[in-house]
Amino acid sequence: MGTDVGGTGSAEPQEQLHRLLEDDPADLYENAPCGYLSMLPDGTVVKVNRTFCTWLGRTAAEVLGTPFQSLLSVGGQVFHETHLAPLLRMQGAVREIALDVLRADGSPLPCLLNAVELRDAHGVAVLVRATIFEATARRRYERELLAAQRAAEESEARARTLHGMVSALAEATSVGDVAAVVVERSSAALRAAGAALLVVEEPPGEPLSLRLARSDGLPPAVVDELRTAAGDRLALELAEGVRVLPVDERMRRLRPELADALTAARLTSLAVVPVSADNRRLGALLLGLGSADGDLISLEEPGPRTALPAADVDLMETLGRQAGQALERARLHEEAGRQAQRSAFLLGAARVLAGASGVRETVQLVAELVVPRLADLCVIDLVTEHGLIRTAVRHADPARQAVLEALRDVHLPHRGAPEPSVRALRERRTQWIRLVDDAVLDRITQNPRQRRLTAALELRAIISVPLLADGRPLGVVTLGADGRRGPFTAADVEVAEQLALHVALVVDKAERYELDVRTSHTLQANLLPPPPPAVPGLATAVRYLPATRGVEIGGDFYDVVRLPGDSVALAVGDVVGHDVAAAATMGQLTSVHRAMLVDRPGPRAVIDRLQASWSLLGLQRMVTALFAVLDPATGQLRIASAGHPPPLLVADGAAEFLPVPPGRMLGAPPAPAPAAEWAGVLAPGQTLVLFTDGLVESRTADLDAGLERLRAAAVAASGSATPDELCDRLLAELTGPHRADDIALLALTRLG
Repeated sequence: MGTDVGGTGSAEPQEQLHRLLEDDPADLYENAPCGYLSMLPDGTVVKVNRTFCTWLGRTAAEVLGTPFQSLLSVGGQVFHETHLAPLLRMQGAVREIALDVLRADGSPLPCLLNAVELRDAHGVAVLVRATIFEATARRRYERELLAAQRAAEESEARARTLHGMVSALAEATSVGDVAAVVVERSSAALRAAGAALLVVEEPPGEPLSLRLARSDGLPPAVVDELRTAAGDRLALELAEGVRVLPVDERMRRLRPELADALTAARLTSLAVVPVSADNRRLGALLLGLGSADGDLISLEEPGPRTALPAADVDLMETLGRQAGQALERARLHEEAGRQAQRSAFLLGAARVLAGASGVRETVQLVAELVVPRLADLCVIDLVTEHGLIRTAVRHADPARQAVLEALRDVHLPHRGAPEPSVRALRERRTQWIRLVDDAVLDRITQNPRQRRLTAALELRAIISVPLLADGRPLGVVTLGADGRRGPFTAADVEVAEQLALHVALVVDKAERYELDVRTSHTLQANLLPPPPPAVPGLATAVRYLPATRGVEIGGDFYDVVRLPGDSVALAVGDVVGHDVAAAATMGQLTSVHRAMLVDRPGPRAVIDRLQASWSLLGLQRMVTALFAVLDPATGQLRIASAGHPPPLLVADGAAEFLPVPPGRMLGAPPAPAPAAEWAGVLAPGQTLVLFTDGLVESRTADLDAGLERLRAAAVAASGSATPDELCDRLLAELTGPHRADDIALLALTRLG
């Protein structure tokens, strides 16, 4: 009894197995796990096994005699003629050539082909033998591997794009820089035909709006139509996330203008990406999808891009968040810069205003400081005894400066006027008109011409701040912004109020100073003697210059008095000090001097009487003075000095100081002896110059140097000079724009 191979079972399976294991070349050929082909050199199939026919769904009779290339797909046929056949002829064999053969039903069957060319003794090809392996699973694996590789590459590309954009955004310091990076990088990363960034604006008291920050390749019509389409639903539109708006029947029905704009730009769809930071919508990134103008050959697959892969959507969302954070940082950086500029502006304004001396100079400086650094327009109205007067107007645009000047002529505010400047002054608080529209223009103007001129300024916003000092209204500063600058912010209002506070203090100080100046000028004019009287035989001239520091009033004086008998009494003096008390002493002294001249005392007697009665007069200041009596007819001249500089005699191109002995100052303890008196003759043509020490004193030189300068200047001015010309030339030579002391000057020439 025999034993089966497995040890058990019947004999029939064992016999079947033995038969299969026997070498039967025909069976191995027909039922091999791969296809076998034999072809003539031209590709005609002359032998084929059953396996390959089964794969094709054809009989051997249908395959035999058929060109092998006819069994291939179109791409396979091209490859056979251009690569496979030439390689066989060159190499005599090919291995693992990927081809798609067509089944009887027309479906492709992925295969791998190995072939060898048989040649005769002369090297002529006589037959081609080929094996074909079915490669569906391998092709699927390769495709999956390729897809995974492509996905990895795309993921890496997105990561590089995101990293590059984040790096570029980190360097952006302004909204414009952020917009440029976002638009350029997003458009390149997503292969968009064009891109644009819109930022949300929230003007106080106004609805949200979109402002175009940057556009590249996206026509303005598309952006405008999208903003119009969003309308008052902007917040809801941005909250819907990334969306792709295809140009389809629905868009053409609901938004025909937007569809037409996209079609005209050759765009098939529009991607809208919200730009946000911390759940706040800051804007929208627009990406135009479709073929761009000028493309001759496109490597993209045909058909409109109406949908985006999930990876692209994720990338867009990430880009939108990164753009939002960068936009927020840029806005904070710009605001910090603007705040620093505002602080620097206020500091500079305070420094400049501190040097202003008058009200008019102050308001002009303010207008120049404000425009264009803080506003496009600045108008300053001041309260005067005649009402509210428009003192300064300035516009950044020279063409509109003329309009503003014309508006000043017709704009005369009064207590009940509707202008914001008048309201600010009346209510004593800031008036902020955030948006100037037609209704506002109707409300703040009083007549058609004023409205027409105001409208020509194209103002977008107005701020009017009252100038208050200790609650007292001094005026109002009005600032305007047109479309180039944009609306004012709360920070701008705060800066305007700080500026108004500085201006009010300076204007108040300047007004007080001008009042003091007017008072001092009036007092000085009333205290000084009248102009010298006309005296036969004499030509006289007098000058008085107040000091330029402190109150413009002092104690210097001069006097020319005609005495009975045609003689003339002369006097110059200087009260110690430079204030109102000195001026009062000067006024009293000139009055007492004139009263003493009733009995025609000599110069020495005048000094002695004043010294003796000084305590009775109650005068608290000491005085230097020079008294003289001149007879014009004879030229007889007598002079006495109470501590005063000697007079100067100018004649025949020469000048010398008269040797008048100085006595004690008036108000000093009385001298033991009477005052000394000098006597001489003033010849015809000679000029006598009496002066106070303000003409010759200097901080940088002693009194003798000043007297010598006076003498040299008188010599240079002598000759044909009249007393008036001599006074003017001496003052021009010896004084400047800044004077530390008052100057009194008296010059008289005896005529021949």
